[in-house]
Amino acid sequence: MPNSLNPFELIARRWQPSARFVERAALATVVMAVVIVVTGGAVRLTQSGLGCDTWPKCTPSSLTPTADMGINGVIEFTNRMLTYVLCVFVGVLIIAARARTPVRRSLTRLGWTQFWIVMGNAVVGGIVVLTGLNPYIVSSHFLLSSALLTVAMVVWQRAREGDGEPRDLLARPVRQLTWLLVGATLALILIGTVVTGAGPHAGDAREVHRIPLNWQEITQLHVDFVYIVLGLTVALWFTLRAVKAPAAQRRTVLELLVVLLAQGVVGYVQYFTHLPEVVVGIHMLGSCLVWIAVLRVLLAQRERPGLPAAVPAPTGDHESVQPEPAASSR
Repeated sequence: MPNSLNPFELIARRWQPSARFVERAALATVVMAVVIVVTGGAVRLTQSGLGCDTWPKCTPSSLTPTADMGINGVIEFTNRMLTYVLCVFVGVLIIAARARTPVRRSLTRLGWTQFWIVMGNAVVGGIVVLTGLNPYIVSSHFLLSSALLTVAMVVWQRAREGDGEPRDLLARPVRQLTWLLVGATLALILIGTVVTGAGPHAGDAREVHRIPLNWQEITQLHVDFVYIVLGLTVALWFTLRAVKAPAAQRRTVLELLVVLLAQGVVGYVQYFTHLPEVVVGIHMLGSCLVWIAVLRVLLAQRERPGLPAAVPAPTGDHESVQPEPAASSR
């Protein structure tokens, strides 16, 4: 009876991607996760959020934007199409991780996690349009994109290490300080979504419901958390120096500090220049880079060794069993 092979096994028989290819495929999903955030911001900042006024079609009678919808329809539709491009990159990662020998099921599971986050966020994006850019749903749309970026970063890290049990490289108090930094950064991002939901860039030229808060007061709270994150970053750097942590771990904290300072400069520029669209877009890119830098700090503090090579067990297949000498006699 012939063996039935699934498509992944058929691909694996004809293509063996290198470890380097899998790593680059994982990095590509990180880049695309950032791109989808920045282009989503461009949709809002160009007032194209309702450029296609329904979903999944662009108009009730057309899948694509029509000429009378202008540039706003083109921008919104292009951002929708980028979702499919992102799916292609995630699909390449899943196939490459599955085709590689030995199979790393941890990578394929994480790849599928990315895929379902993308699909879920596409649905949320449709709800955003159908609810007329409800600011709370817009915020959840951004947070799901941040979740996608988080998983993509974990996949990229896992692609460069083994599948053994994770080992902490630093003492528990240092790890706790790092987790406090991660939590404060997450709070900073959450408050940033509230600023966006209450601020002047609603995403469409028509009247759009906003979060009923004073966006300038929420911005001040956002700035306060910037200082908290900066303080924790500096404290972590001095802590790593005190415990004589490896240079690679200290370097990730310095990289985070540089990104935070640059993001702070952009934040002050956008505030005192009354939120020009280009600067706000740069700030959105900066928020992704801050989160990436924080995750790099966290992930650098543990390692996963490779699993020991397994000794092949007898398969019981007649082709793999060596015949006994007497079996060959008649």
